[in-house]
Amino acid sequence: MVLRLAEYLNVPLRERNALLIAAGYAPAFPERPLDDPALQSARKAVDMVLAGHEPYPALAIDRHWTLIASNNAVPPLLVGVEPSLLRPPVNALRLSLHPAGLAPRIANLAEWRSHLLARLRRQIEVTADPVLEELLNELCGYPAPGEGLEDSGAGEYAGVAVPFRLVTGQGVLSFISTTTIFGTPVDVTLSELALESFFPADAATSRALRGL
Repeated sequence: MVLRLAEYLNVPLRERNALLIAAGYAPAFPERPLDDPALQSARKAVDMVLAGHEPYPALAIDRHWTLIASNNAVPPLLVGVEPSLLRPPVNALRLSLHPAGLAPRIANLAEWRSHLLARLRRQIEVTADPVLEELLNELCGYPAPGEGLEDSGAGEYAGVAVPFRLVTGQGVLSFISTTTIFGTPVDVTLSELALESFFPADAATSRALRGL
């Protein structure tokens, strides 16, 4: 009955295990590191998706937004980031919003920051994860973007997708993103893995990325 209720309510696998333990049962879903031999096929699938998305950036993150893997299109976009933010474990949200990270180069920082924080809050509502709550408090403590930071392209995709607009040596690159998850995971680690793929939002961004 616990498993049926959890399935109907779409409870994450980690929390299903917690419910089972509270009800006096053993956990039903294993949790293995991504380099475990049992997850070899899944790791290959992740690497194939990341490599196949080049020359556009893509990365894999875990439930705490820790960077697990990325493709070759990501490093050129991180020029100027404080080296300490790039030392493992790298947190994708901290890297994006930290004043020494990408934040100073995000043209629509207020819009992008609001999007990321809303997404993190939704995740906390589902999981009540204390690590994520601590991360949210940290991110909210960063200097908030002031008025007028958005460029003329901000809000262009309102109602369709929030763009990520990054100032680079090739000009302002504009992206829209998708999140991919495994469809039928029965392993906790795999269920919490997300692939973030960024697509060019205009022809100029596509040309610049192909040049890089």
